[in-house]
Amino acid sequence: MTTLVTAPASANIAQHLAAHAAAHPEQAALKVPRGRRGGRIDYLTLSYAELSAEVAAWRERLAAQGVRPGDRTLVMVRQGLPLIAVVFALFELGALPVVIDPGMGRAAFLRCVEHSRPRALVGIPLARLASRIFRRAFRSVEARVAVSGAATARLAPPGARRPAGDRGARVCPAEEPAAILFTSGSTGAPKGVVYTHGQFDAQVRLIRETYGIEPGEVDLPLLPLFALFAPALGMTVVVPEIDPSRPAQADPAKLVQAILQERVTTSFGSPTLWGNLAAHCHRTRTTLPGLRRVLCAGAPVPPWLWEAMRQTMPNGEMHSPYGATEALPVSTISAEEVLAGTAADTLAGAGVCVGRPLGANEVRIIAPTDRPVADISHTHEAGVNEIGEIIVRGPTVTREYDGLPEATAAAKIPDVARGEVWHRMGDLGFIDAWGRLWFAGRKVEAVETERGPLYPAQVEPIFEAHPEVRRAALVKLLVHGRPRPAVVVELIRVASVNSGDECRRLARELRALALAHVHTSPIKTFYFHERLPVDVRHNAKIHRLTLTRWVNEEGAIGFESCPKR
Repeated sequence: MTTLVTAPASANIAQHLAAHAAAHPEQAALKVPRGRRGGRIDYLTLSYAELSAEVAAWRERLAAQGVRPGDRTLVMVRQGLPLIAVVFALFELGALPVVIDPGMGRAAFLRCVEHSRPRALVGIPLARLASRIFRRAFRSVEARVAVSGAATARLAPPGARRPAGDRGARVCPAEEPAAILFTSGSTGAPKGVVYTHGQFDAQVRLIRETYGIEPGEVDLPLLPLFALFAPALGMTVVVPEIDPSRPAQADPAKLVQAILQERVTTSFGSPTLWGNLAAHCHRTRTTLPGLRRVLCAGAPVPPWLWEAMRQTMPNGEMHSPYGATEALPVSTISAEEVLAGTAADTLAGAGVCVGRPLGANEVRIIAPTDRPVADISHTHEAGVNEIGEIIVRGPTVTREYDGLPEATAAAKIPDVARGEVWHRMGDLGFIDAWGRLWFAGRKVEAVETERGPLYPAQVEPIFEAHPEVRRAALVKLLVHGRPRPAVVVELIRVASVNSGDECRRLARELRALALAHVHTSPIKTFYFHERLPVDVRHNAKIHRLTLTRWVNEEGAIGFESCPKR
């Protein structure tokens, strides 16, 4: 990639929406499902002019109810019109939206609320009630702004236009905080990531230029937060019929109907979602000819899904951007490159290729350490194909966690000479001779053995190649206090988990796969789990540390298979 994007001196992501509304007022901006009519999905449709007016109306309402520029404002609304209108109104006002995944569990959610110290709350009735019941967590809240629980609720009347003379978004210095977005907490406690206006602006431009997104396209974002990029990119947002707290349970038939009916050209979703959708299309012999691009992220994309999606979208291509809440996107890879060779390498235990770093970013591999690093000059850069810790710098790399100086020091490496910071991705990987970045696994999930460390992305695909295995997870088994690698398996046929004979047979077959590769040959213990625990946001990242506790502390039954003598 040759994309070069730098952070501007001043910015506000809401300016993009207002500018597109002025240039293309009648273009459809948002479509929110509200039922069925004659077998078709019935949508509430707002033009860009109407959405811009809705944002302006919300900005005035927020200001009238005491929300001020700079206020941290907890957003607890439904996906659809309220989410987009409220968040863009907060951007226009210069207040900071605080966005936390509600599906992370009540205790974790309340800890995030308490830590973020919001002065204002914009919420549906249930959210406002919760703020009264859990007073300790919400004690910083001074202003409560009511939002209807309906995804189609609107403030401005149909056909409304932004008032004449309304200057729209407040232009902010690029380094001014714009929002606090919480990580999913899949390998630790969720943390609030401080985004600046400049980083958001650079992110929008980087996504547009990397994937060739054009104004007027139609987007079906399968993660609510990604719906916020579409208006800034001049696309039509089609809100999916999906429960954001249970994305894996989404009905693929409804998603396919939306894609075909609304002529969707682009969509973002996790491997779990797209795997379910591809399987549905295969069963029903359905293709999606209008889909130009799918962005699939949140966890490594399994090799089989690349091929399945190529058959599902004959006129488009799937891409997988690599990144994190703290830095996105870092690199990207397309189906063409994966199917030309990297998929075979993944199945052989090389890891997962996540493509070449985008031109705006610089990626390095450094010797892993658990300690904070005072300056980039104190690091040792790894050689070609040498596994180490992945770090990145660039215009979309965030500089700090909210109110967590120790976590910031642990995750950021100052570059004093340049006045910048590098983000430590928390991942291990390597750069190959062609400049491509490979992902080996999360640093905390590597398993030390007597022969050296094993990494999830270099182990799990070998077992996932078994036709009866849905997913596999590498874990550390402690035997008499000594670490030993083991694998926890989720089967396609769940009933097999309860059959000792079936588990013993599968353990023998999995052991044979392990022996076919030098690095997996020490693995001879297998556990069978009905459903591997995964993150709430994508339903794709496996909670390997939870499984490690399960096999070591909760009496899980392991099946050990030794080679025949």
